[in-house]
Amino acid sequence: MALYLRKKLENKAEIAVWQITETENELLNLTSVPNDELEEIQLFRSESQRKQKLAVRALLNEIFEEKMYLNHHDNGKPYLENCAVNISITHTDSYVAVITHDTEEVGVDIESLDRDFAVVEKKALSEEEIDDLDDEKRNEQLAIYWCAKEAIFKRMSQNRVDFAEQIEVEQFKLRKEGELEATFIHKDEHEEEFELEYMMFDRHVLVWLVG
Repeated sequence: MALYLRKKLENKAEIAVWQITETENELLNLTSVPNDELEEIQLFRSESQRKQKLAVRALLNEIFEEKMYLNHHDNGKPYLENCAVNISITHTDSYVAVITHDTEEVGVDIESLDRDFAVVEKKALSEEEIDDLDDEKRNEQLAIYWCAKEAIFKRMSQNRVDFAEQIEVEQFKLRKEGELEATFIHKDEHEEEFELEYMMFDRHVLVWLVG
């Protein structure tokens, strides 16, 4: 079993991370997947994608005592059919992460630092955010910007969000763990402010927010 992290946060959310070290069959044996969901998982041609889905299931088994029925809204936002908690899910080839809260909206995103985030700079950052980049740590900073904006996007659950124009992340100092401040600008120009947290581990970046 590869439960990498599980902790209760001060804001009463719970975050859990699973490192995918198992074979597909080993994950199947670790999980309790409803038949209809298992059929959907088996439709994925990629073994990596199937393992990611099963690892999410393994995390749900760790967090909840009862079998959870996972589904998705039309916009892709996940929800549990038989449990009134808010949930957000993210995954890479090596890790999956889940965050839950009984009442508050949540968002989470994880990315591998082995990915080249140069394209993110062009499509997701404002000119001010680009000016704040440090050439020596550029890819790490871009990964945090991207994860933060993705986490907010998941929390807001809106279509057609312009990451560069509608999600502003304040300048931050790169650390192994830290906090971020960000603003979401609605199309009617109403603004919502958010506080996020992040951590870096094993060549990955994980960012989450609650509320």
